[in-house]
Amino acid sequence: MLQGFTPIPAEFAARYRAKGYWLDRPMGEYFHDIFGTWGDRIAVVAGTERITYKDLSDRIDHVACHLLDMGIAPLDRFVVQLPNRIEFIYLYFALLRVGAIPLLALPPHRTYEIGHFIRFTQAVGYAAAAREGDFSFLDMALEIQKQVPSLRHLFMLGEDLPGACHRIGELMRTAPVTPRSRLASLALNPDEPAVFQLSGGTTGIPKIIPRTHNDYTFNSVGCSAANDMREGDCLLVCLPIGHNFPLASPGLQGMFIRGGCVVLADSPRASSVFPLIQQERVTHLELVPAVLIRLLHDSNLANYDLSSVRIINTGGQRLQPETSALAEKLIPSCKVQEVFGMAEGLVTFNRLSDPPEVRYETVGPPWCEDDEIRILDDEGREVPPGVVGELACRGPYTLRGYFNAPEVNARAFTAEGFYLTGDLMRSHPSGGYVVEGRKKDLINRGGEKISAEEVENMLLGHPDVRNVACIPMPDPVLGERTCAYVIPRPGTHPTLEQLTSYLAGLGLAKFKLPERLEVVSEFPLSPFGKVSKKDLVDAITRLVTKEREAIGKKG
Repeated sequence: MLQGFTPIPAEFAARYRAKGYWLDRPMGEYFHDIFGTWGDRIAVVAGTERITYKDLSDRIDHVACHLLDMGIAPLDRFVVQLPNRIEFIYLYFALLRVGAIPLLALPPHRTYEIGHFIRFTQAVGYAAAAREGDFSFLDMALEIQKQVPSLRHLFMLGEDLPGACHRIGELMRTAPVTPRSRLASLALNPDEPAVFQLSGGTTGIPKIIPRTHNDYTFNSVGCSAANDMREGDCLLVCLPIGHNFPLASPGLQGMFIRGGCVVLADSPRASSVFPLIQQERVTHLELVPAVLIRLLHDSNLANYDLSSVRIINTGGQRLQPETSALAEKLIPSCKVQEVFGMAEGLVTFNRLSDPPEVRYETVGPPWCEDDEIRILDDEGREVPPGVVGELACRGPYTLRGYFNAPEVNARAFTAEGFYLTGDLMRSHPSGGYVVEGRKKDLINRGGEKISAEEVENMLLGHPDVRNVACIPMPDPVLGERTCAYVIPRPGTHPTLEQLTSYLAGLGLAKFKLPERLEVVSEFPLSPFGKVSKKDLVDAITRLVTKEREAIGKKG
């Protein structure tokens, strides 16, 4: 067993096997057979390429044999930071095929994060585009390689690369030495980690989440069923492909399982998304709320035929009912299905059969009967139905510990193995759950705790507010006050007085009212596509500090 990995206890593993959740098959082998099942169907559309399942399987095995030629072995770690290109799919599944562990970094990560991931996991390989914009990932990788002896292999997309780099395109054109028969003889333990995902926090370096062959396959099988993915459907991947949501929940893994087609987009901009939906008759979209809001307000939406879209999934942050209703009004063929999930495991979907008032409010129940959920108070006791508390969970696809992080695990898991998510939720009479925010998303105003999400939800009802983020603003007396960052609706100019009057009229307590308004055209996003409140806090802190310094000079 990989050192630093916490397995699910034997008695729970036995139950999950007995119920058929765990197949005891390595992921690479499982998907190899899936690809064989769908044969000549189109699996991936990437630019001008249309790749069948048969050709996809052939190319993955081709790359996998090259990996064996290089001495890459089961449980070797390999940091992958490739963009939404077909080469990601080839390399990701090739690594699974040989039992190496891809650690899936995100596009914004730079030297600080990538260097940490490589050192911390003692990764043997790193894959990226040589350059994106004005940043050279190649130069960064070569510098890290000088400092970390384990990093032997650099895989790059690009031209004019140094000889020490493997050109991914060149691997496709050259024959490996290792015969494909060797792939079938690899002894891989399906209870070992197959993939390293990253925690979705917006502060600090993300923690490393080990997902096993057994649990990650089950994750995608169950999510694809809950998402009503069918043979012949089409998923557009426009979020960063290595993120758990577009990769596996249900993501491209789920669509492959169901025999559908995956279309790769290089960005979530309307100029990229709308033409591909129309051209490829996309049925499924996976978005974060900020992206969905931008698409719905794009002036070109009505110029495209989007009638193929059946389901829009949103995740990462709570989606407001008004946005769901607007999406279903502007794209009448679709239903919006909110997803609550985490790379650590648990994923819930609201039920497509539920009435709109339930779908718009809840994130649904768990899709697996052995997903165990508890809603806890600050003392770790279960709260009564309908009362807000912290979500704790365990189950057949939820981790039992972050990789090589015993101190973090001691805080993040109960003695019974429940993962303390930090999410505030309450149960709903429908059997689902309602997200109420993050336990840490509180503003401490002189000892009075203010839920940022509570204020945000109320402000979103104001006719001039398109989107809002409430954050703590430093204050020398109270410690923190509330600042509201607002994206206004076109043609409106909301003021702080208007917004606070509106909130007071709704009965919001006076101490919860925002005390500053910043009007912006867009929000900064975290690497995971969520509104980056850390960046907003940094911005307002700099602004407040500068203003106080100016006042001090005048005084």
